[in-house]
Amino acid sequence: MSGRRRVISGVAVTTAAESAEHDARAIAGGIPSRALMRAAGFAAASEIIRRYPVRVSRGVSVFAGPGNNGGDAWVVAGALARAGIAVRVTEVMPPRTEDAQFEKSVALPLVSLGRPVGHERLIIDGLLGTGSTGAPRSPIAEAIDSIAARRAAGALVVALDVPSGVDATTGAAEQAVRADLTLTFGTMKAGLLIARGHTGRIAVLNIGLPVRDDGPALIDASWVRALTPPIAADANKGTRRRLAIVAGGQSMMGAAILAARAAHASGVGLVRLFVAPENVPIAQTVAPESLAFPWPTDDATVDREIAEFAHAVLIGPGLGTTDAARAILTRVLARWHGPTVVDADALNLFAGKVPALKSALAGRPALLTPHPGEFARLTNRTIEDALADRFQIGATLSRDLGATVLLKGVPTVISSASGDRVVSATGTPALATGGSGDLLAGIAGTLLAQTGDPFTSAAIAAWVHGTAAEIANADRTTRAVTLDDVATSLSAAWERVFTPEPPRYPVLAELPRVG
Repeated sequence: MSGRRRVISGVAVTTAAESAEHDARAIAGGIPSRALMRAAGFAAASEIIRRYPVRVSRGVSVFAGPGNNGGDAWVVAGALARAGIAVRVTEVMPPRTEDAQFEKSVALPLVSLGRPVGHERLIIDGLLGTGSTGAPRSPIAEAIDSIAARRAAGALVVALDVPSGVDATTGAAEQAVRADLTLTFGTMKAGLLIARGHTGRIAVLNIGLPVRDDGPALIDASWVRALTPPIAADANKGTRRRLAIVAGGQSMMGAAILAARAAHASGVGLVRLFVAPENVPIAQTVAPESLAFPWPTDDATVDREIAEFAHAVLIGPGLGTTDAARAILTRVLARWHGPTVVDADALNLFAGKVPALKSALAGRPALLTPHPGEFARLTNRTIEDALADRFQIGATLSRDLGATVLLKGVPTVISSASGDRVVSATGTPALATGGSGDLLAGIAGTLLAQTGDPFTSAAIAAWVHGTAAEIANADRTTRAVTLDDVATSLSAAWERVFTPEPPRYPVLAELPRVG
């Protein structure tokens, strides 16, 4: 994946242990630990002043814990005070590490000590860092409650590295700070991508750590922009490629329509919809930009109408699990050997039969797009297994099948058969509704037809799909966002891909608040 790595953001997604190991490697390489602490604190202070100039003018309350996260908090407190901001530090526990003790001694003459007095409009959480696991204990637990009370009274909360009480690996948050902004250092912590309800907006700040090139990386707009195939000035519907969608069983025509709609909104040249015979008139009426055909009932029809037509096949949205659906799935996979997206009911029809699916997909570029329930059924695991090991479990299935696996969720993790992994963290709860996956499948089908690369297609599709949801959700509550809003926002999502924003040091990556 060396070619792809050159255009990835460089922001690695790490567990708590990987983050600690990354810090230790940097220190062993000659970067003093105190330099990293000061870089983190100064970068955070700069971002806080830039983002909240009015709020900081009314004073800032800093909660400092006993570890290096507390040391970061003392650096932030001193930096804000030097900028002329009134800072009050609540030292919940004395610092234990030498670096944190030193930073306290430097900041102490510049700040006041004690609990917030009530007028501060900004709270900084530096209680617990990435090494913390399990439920917080006293007095940290009481301090978390105090932060919650100040937030309920109208203050904004900025968390340093992770909101205290959030497990940096699993996202577990039995008792945890709810932040409005999380400023995390060097890498994106895996737990932050799961506990989005506690993180608020997330910004990854550069503190001088070397770039990790192992493990999963966070997809960003520059990655998507670099790998999305261009549409030439002299393009025609053939050069924009052709997609066959085999879907739309009885009572489930909507899934096929949504997939086709997303394919057209993502730059495909031509779509043929193959649906249950009774659904052909519906397809011709609701999706006039697509060509509608009944499911092929013999090999010659598959060869003529699909194999000789398509650059890629998407099979499964609303297909159903009837005998007729099974027959069409078997026939298409036996006669078509090109790039294939296997989605929804096409996965359910292989429930518990991974070896059979491997055999059916052999010899072609293939992409599977399961949600955790479909993944569990396919692999004879539980949904809880899929969620608990979401960053790794798809890679195991990918290797077993020799195919790319896109495991949907918060976040979405894409794994290739060769061991590459990337993470898409775009999206909002607006996608937690029936039909959302059909839109994603249509985007992925278009990209697979145009690139022939399942891994790249899956990664781009996941990022664009999530970005469309963010755009649709930007100016309204999630409850008011429909799937039609998300589909309509796909055009704006693609515009965002090709409208690069200038880099803004020290921010390496940023995710919006969701929920």
